[in-house]
Amino acid sequence: MFKGANAFLNGASPTGSAIGGGINVQLKRAEDTPTTNVTLETSGSGEFGAHVDVGRRFGSEGQFGIRVNQANHDGETSIDGEHRRDNTTAIALDWRGDKLRLSGDFLYQREHVSDGRPVVYFTDAIPAVPPATYNYGQNWSYTNLEDTVGILKAEYDFLPGWTAYATGGVRRTVENGEYYNPTYSSAGVTGARLGVPYNQNSTSAQVGVRGRFDTGPVSHRVAVGGAITSEDTNSAWTYAFMGPVSLYNTAQTPYPPTTMSGGNLADPGMTATTVIRSVSASDTLGFLHDRVLFTVGARRQQISTANYDNTGIGSGNYSDGITTPLFGLVLRPTQSISIFANRSEALAAGSIAPAGTVNYGQQLAPVRTRQWEVGVKYDTERLGASFAAFQIEQPSAFTDPVTHIYGLNGNERHRGLEAEVHGEPLKGLRLLAGASLMNATLENTQGGLYDGNRPVGVPTFLFNLSADYDIPTVPGLAVNARWIHTGAQEANAANTLSIPSWNRFDLGARYETSIYGKRTTFRATVENVTNKAYWSAVSAYGATT
Repeated sequence: MFKGANAFLNGASPTGSAIGGGINVQLKRAEDTPTTNVTLETSGSGEFGAHVDVGRRFGSEGQFGIRVNQANHDGETSIDGEHRRDNTTAIALDWRGDKLRLSGDFLYQREHVSDGRPVVYFTDAIPAVPPATYNYGQNWSYTNLEDTVGILKAEYDFLPGWTAYATGGVRRTVENGEYYNPTYSSAGVTGARLGVPYNQNSTSAQVGVRGRFDTGPVSHRVAVGGAITSEDTNSAWTYAFMGPVSLYNTAQTPYPPTTMSGGNLADPGMTATTVIRSVSASDTLGFLHDRVLFTVGARRQQISTANYDNTGIGSGNYSDGITTPLFGLVLRPTQSISIFANRSEALAAGSIAPAGTVNYGQQLAPVRTRQWEVGVKYDTERLGASFAAFQIEQPSAFTDPVTHIYGLNGNERHRGLEAEVHGEPLKGLRLLAGASLMNATLENTQGGLYDGNRPVGVPTFLFNLSADYDIPTVPGLAVNARWIHTGAQEANAANTLSIPSWNRFDLGARYETSIYGKRTTFRATVENVTNKAYWSAVSAYGATT
């Protein structure tokens, strides 16, 4: 997981996400010792699942490895009437020689959700929260999601301390669904149906060299690379207005006939393309036997986007080159303490104006985020902790309430403090705790209308605490607990609507033993033990339970 702006490391995000961080998902690889794990799951609502994880290495020196993961889940969730079924197949192949390493990753995921509880849209008011397990959806709604991913990679050590690499990948996402969404206002609640076939095809490639050398007492770790990502989106839609509905005594209605549509449902046309090309270079200089590390780098990126309406006519495009620099400093006065400071940026393709706006379908210019951070880390075998102060600035996109035009209307400035503690302070007691204090404000909004207000969906305070404790009188038995707190969040730029803070408490236990010589673990977990209902998150258009 990459916390904060990371355009230098990973390049711009073609989806418009990853502004505040990113997750680098990697498949498990075969280990030197054989792996065979089987996991069986069930829930109180009637959902069942199984997961098989098998890894082996072959060859005289274990050069070739294969690891296969297969997971399936099916059944009703804790939400009344909501049914989920998913299937994940992951295959990781690798070959390691003295200088050459090859790998191939293949992933297939499929998920079906029927009668899912939807997001609640709102206009001039936030509704009271329905009961925690109550489903205010419609039983004709469903979604089918399918992802197929393939990645090939090669690394070659052409000199001592120097490695060249090349990797390429493809991804195909297919979505098909009928979605129901209620819209709440002070005048009442209305419903709507949206049918969406959606396809997205992506290809990407990277090449580069990394290595290490010394110039006198100064060490250098350098990296040079290039990358290209191309993404095409095809979609169509149908829409139906449903009239008055209820969030608390929801009546099931027949499937509403289409009143508006766009595009060919059987063969959705292209609606957006994004191409991102970049080159990068960096050098980490080490002083005083690497007790002082200074990193400087930059990535030059060319972003080109084009948008089309459902008839194939262009509705907006963007093309520009942007350089995102990186500066970082790490001081290590002792082996367990690191003091750090950095300045980095994030970059992502602009978001697309949503339905209901004058410029619906238009893609905005790329969003560029600047981040400054200073902090300290402490890490030993038993305990670890970190503390950081940061500031992140990024453009703010929302719909102007007067012109109804969706655009980059000002900036968001996030100043915050973040702390984290983990480890085993007492034998058998393991703790993980984190907290964030955020002061976020809107700046330079159009006409100064919202200057000084808080951005939508940004809580002032976040806190998480997890504890895991071994019961000393029963070998193999442990209990655990978790507390999650999220502060209040503003629901509109005017700060006239908000959702309150919320807390969630989870409890669990596990028992480790041996059955027929096989290590076996039993786990039981209760999430939200108080069965509390709350709006967990909010955007400028909807709230999620």
